[in-house]
Amino acid sequence: MRDDVLPAAVRERVLALAAENQLPAYLYDLPALREQAGQIRDALADAGVQFLYAAKANPDPVLLRVLAPLTDGIEVASGGELEHVMDTVPGARVAFGGPGKTDRELITAISRGVWRLHVESLRELNRVIALAGARPVEVLLRANLPFGVTGAALSMSGPFGMDEETLAVAARTARDAAAAGSGVRVRGLHVHLASGLDAEQKLTLDKRVLAWALWWLRDKVPGLTAPEINLGGGMSVDYADPDDRFDWLRYAKGLGEVAPEGVVLRVEPGRAVSVHSGYYVSDVLDLKYTRGQAYAITRGGTHHLRTPATKGHSQPVLALPGPQRSGEPLNDDNLTVVGQLCTPKDQLAAGVGVRDLRVGDLLVFRMAGAYAWNISHHDFLMHPHPAFAYVGG
Repeated sequence: MRDDVLPAAVRERVLALAAENQLPAYLYDLPALREQAGQIRDALADAGVQFLYAAKANPDPVLLRVLAPLTDGIEVASGGELEHVMDTVPGARVAFGGPGKTDRELITAISRGVWRLHVESLRELNRVIALAGARPVEVLLRANLPFGVTGAALSMSGPFGMDEETLAVAARTARDAAAAGSGVRVRGLHVHLASGLDAEQKLTLDKRVLAWALWWLRDKVPGLTAPEINLGGGMSVDYADPDDRFDWLRYAKGLGEVAPEGVVLRVEPGRAVSVHSGYYVSDVLDLKYTRGQAYAITRGGTHHLRTPATKGHSQPVLALPGPQRSGEPLNDDNLTVVGQLCTPKDQLAAGVGVRDLRVGDLLVFRMAGAYAWNISHHDFLMHPHPAFAYVGG
């Protein structure tokens, strides 16, 4: 629970939020976000690979405006995200993916000129063709490939994308529709098979995907100019070791070594882009022992920050003396930090070592910049929503 890992500007803003009674709060470090996104962009650009940001990780408007000029586009996975991103960063290139798109969502995407549409099924392709008419729509067909992935945190198989047989039918369907006057054109493939991969694992998988995709495109979409292959996201993030980050330089170098001429390669990370720039800040409401176990009850909880409950981990946390700290100090090497909800699943961290922790002290949860507020069950028990604050401009 060392507090010297906090940037000075973040620490100062945390203390100001506490003094202003603005807790719990999400705090985003915008200079850190710019630095991270810039490093990713530069590494990928040197390898000739395009970089999309997956908005599902964190669609906060301020973050989107920071990221838009540092990326080659933004990937969305619902009609709501589509409209939100297009309204927040007008002119940004938007790629729309995800299963179960409704007619309303498809009509919105087509009418607003979505940059790329990732098609998940043959039925969806036929609906896009019918809804688009002669209007131009450039699509990538999503492939569901039987490639085993060792060490993945999450396998994106099942309902996502199309198998090889269905992909072949989709390619013929699109070609026949184009010949009949449709504006829909297949530009390439989208393949996202797993998440939670380190640079070597991701590179090994992507090389295999790339070899298959190049063969498939030559065979099923002959004559395609500048074919596109979107290799998805899935870059690992280690909540147990916040300083261990995905090796973008190694990954980009390896991908660049196998990238063929005339093919557009693209990746769409989300969590690995924004996670380190966000903090969830709260204060200690109570300290106690129950059957020998030390607990800190903090304002807020998993209805604000659902990530640790979702992934089954302890959120990295550090403590700062609060402006109104009081009571007896707690010293323990195995503290469990919980929130205010009436459920034992409202646990944010476990096995935390603390010295001189008191009621009123501040808890700063790191790595809260992705899949945090936006995936949480905000209104359970009707507690107040957190405040939102930013460091830098």
